[in-house]
Amino acid sequence: MPRNQNAERDNPCLKEQELSFKCLNKNNFDRDKCEVYFANYNNCKEFWNKVRTDRRAKGIAPYLPPVEERDAIKAEYMKTKSQKS
Repeated sequence: MPRNQNAERDNPCLKEQELSFKCLNKNNFDRDKCEVYFANYNNCKEFWNKVRTDRRAKGIAPYLPPVEERDAIKAEYMKTKSQKS
């Protein structure tokens, strides 16, 4: 099935979502075997929802950053997170 052209733009966790589905298909829909994939997908969604909320509160549009800016945003988050540890 061809991917929607806007899928990656609209869903920053598309890769994690697809990996979850792939795991389910591979494991005959045994959710217990795919818990790691679900956790990763949920973490991704939480992160981007926080980014969206923060940008909205600051008046930055679009609320969900463009695809080409997302790697830099994730890298900055990881850098600040490692400095807090």
